Amino acid sequence: MSRMALEGIRVIACSVYLAGPKGTEMLAALGAQVIKVESTKYFDGHRNISIQPGDRYWNRSARFNTVNRSKYGLTLDLTHPRGKEIFKELVKVSDVVFTNYPRRVMMNLGLDYPVLRELNPSIIMVSSAGLGHTGPWRDYVTYAWVVNSLCGMAELTGYPDGPPAVIPDGMCDAVPASYTALAILLALRHRRRTGLGQHIDLGQCETLMVGLGEQFMDYTMNRRLQTRHGNHHPSMAPHNIYRCKGDDEWVAIAVSSDEEWAALCKVTGNPQWARDEKFSEALSRWNNQAELDRLIAGWTVNRDKRQVMEALQKAGVPAGGVLKTDQNLDDPHLRGKGYWYWCDADPGMDGAHPYAGLAIGLSKTPARFEKPAPALGQDNDFVLGDMLGISGEEMAKLAQEHVIGNEPYQYRQRAI
Repeated sequence: MSRMALEGIRVIACSVYLAGPKGTEMLAALGAQVIKVESTKYFDGHRNISIQPGDRYWNRSARFNTVNRSKYGLTLDLTHPRGKEIFKELVKVSDVVFTNYPRRVMMNLGLDYPVLRELNPSIIMVSSAGLGHTGPWRDYVTYAWVVNSLCGMAELTGYPDGPPAVIPDGMCDAVPASYTALAILLALRHRRRTGLGQHIDLGQCETLMVGLGEQFMDYTMNRRLQTRHGNHHPSMAPHNIYRCKGDDEWVAIAVSSDEEWAALCKVTGNPQWARDEKFSEALSRWNNQAELDRLIAGWTVNRDKRQVMEALQKAGVPAGGVLKTDQNLDDPHLRGKGYWYWCDADPGMDGAHPYAGLAIGLSKTPARFEKPAPALGQDNDFVLGDMLGISGEEMAKLAQEHVIGNEPYQYRQRAI
């Protein structure tokens, strides 16, 4: 089997929720040894979300298990002197330290970049925070929906007659996560060429603002503030989401040229309204798009969204069915690409479950997920014993002092 791109690279991931784990999950799929560091007192909050019924609830979170695949699980209390020493020993034999904690956390622990650089001059540290580690807002703690509002996306999302809409956290966490993976890849390449490590200050808000270049330029050049326009487009029409046959079924249609408009008319059977003079040109279609939307919706409402999508795509009109979660699993395109795979080894979970693969395909250095997400503290023996040479006797003592463990501290205290 071909060698994976990041084999031999070790990443320490002090990351929680989605923005952090998603970025390092990509590195794990590329072959990096990603060691996820939690503690029994302050473990990843995703372990408390979307829990499946059963024992040891902290290992049964669908959200946690989705974005922590192919990682190693280490519990280590970084507030404990010995826990901090062990972390430093791990830094000495690692390539990357990543954290999406608030700025103050690693500083207060005495584990910020200047300290880690003394331990390992070639270490790469990536600090991902909502507003970065510099500037007057650097100490504000943010989550995806806060970043969504601060960067301006909420103002642009929603209907013209409604309030700003919060984008689901999947996007506002996934975009910074992608930048995290890219930044680490570039830093590793730079180190390979120069031997130098570096500290990357990744402001999550800024990674999202990159996608708003048109809006920033419109204000800079024209002093015009763009706002919400629903599913419409500044110049294209028809451009909307149209109801189809069934319960809450929809299809997206976007027409960008007269040629596509003619193709749409042909697919709809060239009804009388399609030949109306006010829809003959792009500008007139845009000026009359409310009426045009009603007419197109009258055609789609009694048709299956996949049939509408396929007929329009075949005619050269951009269209796509709005898929519900379970419908994604049966999507012919995703199945044809082998995007989904089933994993039956989830810790504490029953049976096999479908997981999303990667959107990219690498022919020479294939990317893949080789194991499920780790249970809490699952790899303590491997990381502490095999990797760092800590004795079984000391690990037993560390467990007794709650420096390491495989169940939440509060849960253990209740049991006692």
